[in-house]
Amino acid sequence: MDEELNAPARDPRVRRRGQGELEAQVLAVLQGSPEPVTAGWVQERLDGGLAYTTVMTILSRLHAKNAVSRTRAGRSYLWLASSGPAGLAALRMRRVLDSEDDRDAVLASFVSALLPHDEDLLRALLDSASDDGES
Repeated sequence: MDEELNAPARDPRVRRRGQGELEAQVLAVLQGSPEPVTAGWVQERLDGGLAYTTVMTILSRLHAKNAVSRTRAGRSYLWLASSGPAGLAALRMRRVLDSEDDRDAVLASFVSALLPHDEDLLRALLDSASDDGES
């Protein structure tokens, strides 16, 4: 109970960012870097004054998703974006699809809910992918 009394009050006007939003922000910072960079470099360029440990956690999660790569530099790492926001979204979509037992039903439901333009785009991408496979 004493901990509750001593805990700093949260400002109700401050909106918490979701994990996906933070990942996208970190990825955007990495994509803007001219070369592999440290977590401290990323932290300095993020809005909102995130703790260094939070930035490291996000970078580690992105690394586990293959969205960033890292190389050892002494006792720390240098980080580099492997994919952009679209690649990260695709990884999330793939993870959801892989977690379902009935892939056919998930894909059928997804396709049936597409807007006409998106359906045309998906059809063109699939046609292009199959053309590339025939070469």
